[in-house]
Amino acid sequence: MAPIKAPPNSNNLATPAVIEVTDGVAIPSRRDKGLFTAWRTAFIGAIAIVVYLAWTRPKPYLEILRFIPDGILVTFQVTIEAIVLALIIGLFTGLGRISKNRIINGIASLYVEVIRGIPLLVQLFYIYYALGRIVNLPAVISAVIAMAVCYGAYMGEIFRAGIESVSKGQMEAARSLGMTHAQAMVHVILPQAVKTILPPIGNEFVALLKDSSLVSILAVSDLLRRGREYASESFSYFETYTMVALIYLIITLFLSKIISIMEDRINVGR
Repeated sequence: MAPIKAPPNSNNLATPAVIEVTDGVAIPSRRDKGLFTAWRTAFIGAIAIVVYLAWTRPKPYLEILRFIPDGILVTFQVTIEAIVLALIIGLFTGLGRISKNRIINGIASLYVEVIRGIPLLVQLFYIYYALGRIVNLPAVISAVIAMAVCYGAYMGEIFRAGIESVSKGQMEAARSLGMTHAQAMVHVILPQAVKTILPPIGNEFVALLKDSSLVSILAVSDLLRRGREYASESFSYFETYTMVALIYLIITLFLSKIISIMEDRINVGR
């Protein structure tokens, strides 16, 4: 994960915030408006290759396309459930990180430092196998919890940076109007911070979708797992993993474009 950067606060001016989080495919830039941009070339090229392979060699490529759709649905299901849970964890972690209460701040900081220091794959094994001796959780639930806990730590830093990017004067103005600290946070600070944190959250969503391929080791029938099942039955390893890689690429590029459109709309509103 790349570091998250936020500009220093100003007491009087609301400085435009920049949060840099780069993991996964590059988010298309607004400046990339040419006919042959990197994103357009990669996206159309990947689709063209998939169609060409399925058309010219239906066996095994078309068979693979018919075999793995269930895995695509499971991949999206696990990713969406994990990102929603990670957002909730991240919000509370971010608030904890800026809290003046030493205990709350310490717990939030400890959580971020510990979780970010352990690879996601180890966390998956730990929750499913190690904690499985105490609480027997289904593989899908274990996968969702592990990814949510892992990405919740990164989301916490995104929320922290987004909140700190809002001018302190905004909080002081809200308090001078009679709002409590919680009311000012909900009605004034967070709405402004959301505009800053949405792009990196979208980036994390793409990264999480890629990392969801790790859940296949828990026998969750995601896209990669379905590919492995087909390859082990047909021994068409090259063809299967070529198709799986292309589908992952198409999905992540498509999501990156959606994030780019969201960024454009947010910037228009500024």
